[in-house]
Amino acid sequence: MNTTRRQVIKTTGVLGTLVSLGIITQAQALAADERPGFGTKSFADAINALGGSPAESKDIILDTPDIAENGAVVPVGAESKIPGTTDMWFLIEKNPFPLAAGFSFPAGTQADVKTRVKMGQTTNVTVVVKADGKLYAASKETKVTLGGCGG
Repeated sequence: MNTTRRQVIKTTGVLGTLVSLGIITQAQALAADERPGFGTKSFADAINALGGSPAESKDIILDTPDIAENGAVVPVGAESKIPGTTDMWFLIEKNPFPLAAGFSFPAGTQADVKTRVKMGQTTNVTVVVKADGKLYAASKETKVTLGGCGG
């Protein structure tokens, strides 16, 4: 990944502030840039970085619009009904960097996330969930009428 000086300063400042406020621990701040898959440029590489091929699951409820009017701010959400869910990732198949977001859940936490992502074109939104060491996935196509990744 080609990191610029400005990105390093901004990331360091944000992480330092979060640690000083007690929102995250120092260990969490150090691990923030080491999350797997965020630098990958293909959907297959991102899936491999997360741990391999996930099984399709109907226990993942994916909430994405059928049509997104503005690809720069597409609301997406997912809820995992799979017991023992520890991680959830959002992948946008045709984006330059497919892995758009990742979340970790402490034990006993409900795995329910809502966020916004950028989408450059009509493509599948895939949610990959890790539960009890296994990967599960659900996908849905979202049509984009105005591109968000430079389009």
